[in-house]
Amino acid sequence: MHPVRKQRLLIVLFVVLFSSAAAGLVMYALSGNINLFFPPADIAQGKAPVGQPIRVGGMVVADSVQRSDNSLAVTFELTDYTANVSVVYEGILPDLFGEGQGAVAAGRLNEQGVLVATEVLAKHDENYMPPEVADALEQSGFDHKGNAR
Repeated sequence: MHPVRKQRLLIVLFVVLFSSAAAGLVMYALSGNINLFFPPADIAQGKAPVGQPIRVGGMVVADSVQRSDNSLAVTFELTDYTANVSVVYEGILPDLFGEGQGAVAAGRLNEQGVLVATEVLAKHDENYMPPEVADALEQSGFDHKGNAR
């Protein structure tokens, strides 16, 4: 093989290997930031991974919000009108959070099927519904106010 061809081949191989290694490292770094959305029905069926970051969305069940007397801990249930998921959150809830309102909770599912939330988001007005929550409610046959279609 001619020395110039050999040098070009080595340069191309180095660029391919370096690019592959860089792409692999980027993918590995981004894999820890993936938050998958699951409706309560999928969690009840066992489709959600235990111990991995997920998001759950639905409507806050009426009379399910229980606040701790001596801490910021709050427990509540989210529903897509097919199934309910219990959520435990310690922190300050958004101002628009309330029973009968849409909410999305991000956290990790424990072995008992309870979502230990690190973040709770509430819809910002009566017309807005996160797309994932709207799709989950639509699939269960209800609109964003809990009325059967």
